[in-house]
Amino acid sequence: MLIVTIMWLVKLIEVSFGIDLGRWGVTPHTSQGLIGILTLPFLHGNWEHLLSNTVPILVLGTALYYCYPSLANRVLLIIYLGSGLLTWCIGLPESTHIGASALVYGLNLFLIFSGFIRGNKMLIVISLIMVFLYGSFIWGMIPSLAIPQNISWEGHLSGAIIGVLLAFFLRKEGPQKEVFHWDEEDEEDDASADTASGDSTDPASEKPYWDVPTPSDEELTVRYRFRH
Repeated sequence: MLIVTIMWLVKLIEVSFGIDLGRWGVTPHTSQGLIGILTLPFLHGNWEHLLSNTVPILVLGTALYYCYPSLANRVLLIIYLGSGLLTWCIGLPESTHIGASALVYGLNLFLIFSGFIRGNKMLIVISLIMVFLYGSFIWGMIPSLAIPQNISWEGHLSGAIIGVLLAFFLRKEGPQKEVFHWDEEDEEDDASADTASGDSTDPASEKPYWDVPTPSDEELTVRYRFRH
């Protein structure tokens, strides 16, 4: 919510004062362009651009903080700074990159890959939901499709790379795959209770079914008298 609020405030300031802050985006391989690493997610070309990033940020951010509460701040910060820095490194010097799309791609790919890597059922469900909602984002990383639409494929690719790397390197932290095991103490207690109640399962203590006790002469006499 904080990121989305800043995004909208920046656009309202631009419209209200008739200024264009787009020049403060990431301009690769230039010293001034380094400032864009901090400003990149908050600058948008128009209202449509802003709105297209607002909903994914809210959805992906909510999923991140719900599923990975102990990692969320770190993941968000690394994707935020890492995607901007990588865009600065791989982008063309004559281009300027703006928008929260790099952050969106980073969050999306982290959620998708992290769930499958960890093997946690709930996280896998979240991963599948992200694939269903934003799986088509992959086309935004293909230069031949993105460039004609004036889309920063470098920013998208940078965010995706950072997200996948984080999913791998942080796989041992946060929620893990569910492990089910028997409680040995309960089994011992059950065995003790069976022994105390005379219900022994020791094969040595059990008599074979054919070992029938032979009746004594007195018992035979009693049975004979009873029958007659």
